Amino acid sequence: MAIDKQFKTGRVAIVTGGSRGIGRACAQRLARDGIAVVVAYASNEAEANAAVAEAVAQGSKAFAVRADVADEQDVARLFDETTRAFGGVDVVVHAAGRMELAPLVDLELSVLDALVRTNVRGTFVVDQQAARRLRRGGSILNFSSSVLGRILPNYTAYAATKGAVEAMTFILAHELRGRDVTVNAVAPGPTATTLFLNGKDDAAIARFANAVPLERLGTPTDIAEVVAFLTSPAGHWVNGQTVRVNGGIN
Repeated sequence: MAIDKQFKTGRVAIVTGGSRGIGRACAQRLARDGIAVVVAYASNEAEANAAVAEAVAQGSKAFAVRADVADEQDVARLFDETTRAFGGVDVVVHAAGRMELAPLVDLELSVLDALVRTNVRGTFVVDQQAARRLRRGGSILNFSSSVLGRILPNYTAYAATKGAVEAMTFILAHELRGRDVTVNAVAPGPTATTLFLNGKDDAAIARFANAVPLERLGTPTDIAEVVAFLTSPAGHWVNGQTVRVNGGIN
């Protein structure tokens, strides 16, 4: 697939976790800006194809690639296919993630290993390829979580993985000195996605919503708007930061 000169920006983005939730909203938002989008997904091909169709409906070019973000060969192939199709990569939005909740004392170590593999190793592998391949003026955008600023029982393992994401984000921004590539993270608060809502009853959801000064859960669109800014030329002076996108919760 050749680069389409009708793009308003001529920019190209990879969005991991782009088939559902916040990642899908980010893919749509970037497509609306005329950015060519590659939707990376773990397993749900039907949802990934639907996300591609939505991006195309925004006037963008898009396709989907199945890839395990923690597998370096899969991620290298993802970047290879993107480069062959569109000529290069300018933006990487790494929205793929995993969440499992339990008290530290009860959490199975196999579950911890799975969390670390996706959230920590996955971020490292994706960022490594992005750091090697992004064109000048590009942006890497990782996902942390606002749970790091709160004391929430059952979130110990998940929060620990997101602490690692923030450390990688800050340090990588400095390691890329001279490349004109920014590295930031967003840390959503409680957001109405399947990942967040899973396993929570109505009362628990209401407690999270009422804890926010704006008195509601966030939406994937709320997060996608901030991602679009941080990865745009307008947001390029923001670097090495974690932006807490959470309606004021603390």
